[in-house]
Amino acid sequence: MHHDDLSSFLNDGAAALKKGPVALIFAEDEVELDATIRHTLAAGFKHTVVFAMPVFSIAEDVADSIIRVSYNMLAPGALETAVNGVMKATGDIWIYYCYNAEFLFHPFCEHRAVGEMIAFNVEERRDTILTYVIDLYAGDLDAHENAVNIETAHLDKTGYYALARKDQWNNDLDRQMDFFGGLRWRFEEHVPAPRRKIDRVALFRNKPGLVFNADHTFNDPEYNTYACPWHHNLTAAICSFRTAKALKRNPGSTFDIQSFTWHNSIPFEWHSQQLLDLGLMEPGQWF
Repeated sequence: MHHDDLSSFLNDGAAALKKGPVALIFAEDEVELDATIRHTLAAGFKHTVVFAMPVFSIAEDVADSIIRVSYNMLAPGALETAVNGVMKATGDIWIYYCYNAEFLFHPFCEHRAVGEMIAFNVEERRDTILTYVIDLYAGDLDAHENAVNIETAHLDKTGYYALARKDQWNNDLDRQMDFFGGLRWRFEEHVPAPRRKIDRVALFRNKPGLVFNADHTFNDPEYNTYACPWHHNLTAAICSFRTAKALKRNPGSTFDIQSFTWHNSIPFEWHSQQLLDLGLMEPGQWF
């Protein structure tokens, strides 16, 4: 199914999204777009909506399994405009969002669908699942100039940390933290300060009045918390080539970076257990 623009989709297509979970994929370019779609479909989402420029090609084997919306991600506020539009046009459903060349992993995802994780989270009275964006990068930038290669993907095994999130009066916000690490930390001189965080509430339950902000937070403070008050909750990871791709595409940084690998780089095994072992996501009380 194809819609010519966001308005057409929200008016005519959003009615099909009355049951979730729904995945929204925002294509900034064509890099690993098909792989992202296949990975997202395999996760078990009820509907997958791909926002992409009309000139972007999508493989035939997945084109019939998605809802496609012609959309320009280069427009100002493109992400929050689309996410808020979908939220207003739908009801009480769970929504996930990501970009192309990003891959969602959750605890035990090899044999448990995303709906099972959401069901457990609902039992814990949580309306959000915090995700950490874990940077992936090609091991050899000479062979892969755009820093993207699934077969030789690497990640940082250490170098992640968190700081208490502050309000406008510099007080600590309850159960809110800003998380850092990966390429945005190692090459922070090339990354604007507001974009250095790696935490993203990428899986959330929609409700009336909820607003998604440009900084990946919500107008409901509880939606921005990493856990409930009484114990740790499960978290997930979005393994992403997006930062590596941007650093190599940006003229201001590409010539300063000869390699992304360092002594704490390890090959990515494309398996949830590796992320659990590294502490990059946790199962909480889900076993």
